[in-house]
Amino acid sequence: MPLFRRKQRLNLALQGGGAHGAFTWGVLDRLLQDEALEFGWVSGTSAGAVNAVAMASGLAVGGQDQKGREAGRKEARETLRRVWEAVESAGVSDLVRMNPFLWGLTKTSFSSMGGMLSPYDFNPMGFDPFRKLLEANIDFAKLRIDTGSGVELLIAATDVGTGRARLFRRAEMSVEAVLASACLPQIHHAVEIEGRAYWDGGFSANPDVVTLAVESPVEDTLIVQLNALDRPASPRTARDIAAQVNNITFNQPLLKDIDMIVAAQQEIGRGGWFRPRTGRLARLGRHRFHIIDAGRHTASLGADSKATPERNMLAQLFRAGRTEAHRWLERNRAAVGYHQTADLAQRYLARSDRSRLGQTAADPQPAPDDDTPLPAGNNI
Repeated sequence: MPLFRRKQRLNLALQGGGAHGAFTWGVLDRLLQDEALEFGWVSGTSAGAVNAVAMASGLAVGGQDQKGREAGRKEARETLRRVWEAVESAGVSDLVRMNPFLWGLTKTSFSSMGGMLSPYDFNPMGFDPFRKLLEANIDFAKLRIDTGSGVELLIAATDVGTGRARLFRRAEMSVEAVLASACLPQIHHAVEIEGRAYWDGGFSANPDVVTLAVESPVEDTLIVQLNALDRPASPRTARDIAAQVNNITFNQPLLKDIDMIVAAQQEIGRGGWFRPRTGRLARLGRHRFHIIDAGRHTASLGADSKATPERNMLAQLFRAGRTEAHRWLERNRAAVGYHQTADLAQRYLARSDRSRLGQTAADPQPAPDDDTPLPAGNNI
């Protein structure tokens, strides 16, 4: 690494998407190789939560000196690899494999199983092999200890009773928090923590980027977007309709956050005496966002691919994530700490919303070639 390269600090916002989270694994694997990057807060949901705690767990191993940081990065990459290799080895849940009826359902549509049976019917004991996988690969006791890595965690789960997001922070991190963040109610029992029941965080925050932007001392956030935002073809089959309903449901919390962020940026960009200079709105409006989008790699995958971690698909998504992260660094590294490279309004908001918000010349613009098509690569 050149001696003159300045350190650059990034928050990470990691979306959920089941087995498609292998793309995020690839992104993180490449970012962890870059010694000029330092990581601030990490907000993650579902598969994003798994990637977040695996990365943070590894980084916690190292110390604060150069040698310690190198050891932490190496361990973070190894922890991510072990987790995803375990996911691939486990494949479809052991519970499903042991039940011939449920195994037969997976041959047609794993996601449709929840519409026929409650998990409290087909799994009355609440057996969850994913718990064993996490406990075998992540030391949650060490993860909760602040070792000076600077990495804070925001792991989102949805309170079943209220529908609101709960964000679990590093000091309270546990296997239950991650299981709650990844709890699809059609397949798993709700996860109980402190007397409250929780479902998948994707229903309420996927991931939470507003809290990240407002509270983190680091003022640049890289969003790793897994779910395609636009599928022009209208679904016709029951499976495709269910898949698109799922896609819309789990994209809505992020779109709501982006709407709030764009409005804050517009307010800051207008200037004038009444422009907010302090407080939550000012911090949100000044925050710089960057994006790595998996959409071109995940949009063509089958409706059930999120729930079936097949080896070739995971390997393809991992390689695609590394490639996209490398290209993002090549194009946008110099912008970190200076200006935003993602045009959030153009990317996320409908034309009517952009018109309503009134884009101005002060709007941040994407870096050159930010949307250049790339070769296609192949909710934990």
